[in-house]
Amino acid sequence: MFNQVAEDKEKGRKYIILFDGTCKLCNNVVRFISKNDSSRIFCFIPLESEKATEYLNRYNKKDVNKGSVLLIQGEKIFTKSNAVLHILKCLDGLWPFFYVFIVVPGFIRDPVYDIISKYRYRWFGPSTGSSEYRSC
Repeated sequence: MFNQVAEDKEKGRKYIILFDGTCKLCNNVVRFISKNDSSRIFCFIPLESEKATEYLNRYNKKDVNKGSVLLIQGEKIFTKSNAVLHILKCLDGLWPFFYVFIVVPGFIRDPVYDIISKYRYRWFGPSTGSSEYRSC
């Protein structure tokens, strides 16, 4: 599991994160990931972009909710809480320890993710200004 990430970092492979570019919470999370990604393995694409649509079509994820975060690692695509846990696994510091929650079944984790996704604009508001992220 962690060996694959180390190998990908060593070979300069990028992991693609598709995110809601109009969401303040999502943009803050993108900044957090960038700050804790010293190996610069992640790059980002807003879901509203044409490039994101190409990836969604390629991976047959055309019906993705705009509130979903997606992580593309090579030919694998992770959504919702799986994406979050796989992202945390790759970050600096103690964040990879949260990957232990992967043992909790998705049908338990994803409803929590869905609640945050549903109310993110009400709780955090829309993004103001332009987003800063490492583009793919």
